[in-house]
Order: sequence, then C-alpha cells, then structure tokens
Amino acid sequence: MQSFLLPAHEAQRLTEAVVQLSRINNELSLSHGGNMAKKLYVGNLSYNITEDEIKDTFSPFGEVTSVKIITDAATGRSKGFGFVEMANDEDADKAISSLNGTTVMDRAINVSEARPQTERAGGRGGRPGGGGGGRPGAGGGGRGFDRGGAGSGGGRNKNSWR
Repeated sequence: MQSFLLPAHEAQRLTEAVVQLSRINNELSLSHGGNMAKKLYVGNLSYNITEDEIKDTFSPFGEVTSVKIITDAATGRSKGFGFVEMANDEDADKAISSLNGTTVMDRAINVSEARPQTERAGGRGGRPGGGGGGRPGAGGGGRGFDRGGAGSGGGRNKNSWR
C-alpha cells in the first residue's frame, strides 16, 4: 500500500468526513434493526412472469423493497432472471431457504444471495472490438470471413488461403 502526505488542513477534513460517514452508517444500520437490505438473485424465471408476481412470491417472507427483471436491451424480452431486494437479512435468508428449488409458473426457480456487481468494460456487453469487417467497398456487413458469393466461384481452390 502506498502512502502519501496531505497538508494538515486536508488531513483534518478527511478525518472529519470519515467520522461523519461512520455515524451515518451506524444510524442506517440501527434504523434497519441492525440489518441492512439484502439483494437476492432469482434465476430460471418464466419469461412471462411480472415483477408484481415475483413480489407476491417473496412477500410472505418479509418486506420486499424492490424487484427487477433483467431484459434484453434489443427486444425488451425477459432474460429469465432478476433480482429481489429484501428489507433485512433475516427475511432474505428465510426467502432463500424456502423458495430455492420451488416451482413458480411451471419452472423450478433458483434463489441465492446476489453477488456484488462487477464493473464491465464498454457499454456493449463488455465484448472487445467492434463488428464489421468483410471486404473493403463491399457494402458493409460480413464478419471478416467472407467466403465469396455469386460469381466468385465459391468454395476452396488452391489459392484461396494465401
């Protein structure tokens, strides 16, 4: 770990900010009965289930603070999984143990504690590079593996791989 020196007034302001954040964290923890909200992963969902139906499924185990079904950006269709946030750890743990493996809308759902979200590169699903490719001046398209087309003879010949 690298250390560095701050001017005294900056160090004092930083220390005060850390103390204030610690107080806020303690107040939030106490206001939730010592338990912060817990996010759950819910997998193998029916593509037709709604967020309200998921909330109704989890509500008997405690307060549901949010529900989010993950959808495909291009089509808007459900990807078959989502996240449920429960108000406290105990209720979330009850929901996990009670609902994991149960059948909801003819599908055995998977319920577990959600892992922290990892940072993804770029805004297009984290895939490196771009699309495109193909022959220059051929009107776009292709993926860099054009095999010829009408009038090109198609197929492989003795010079096709040079």
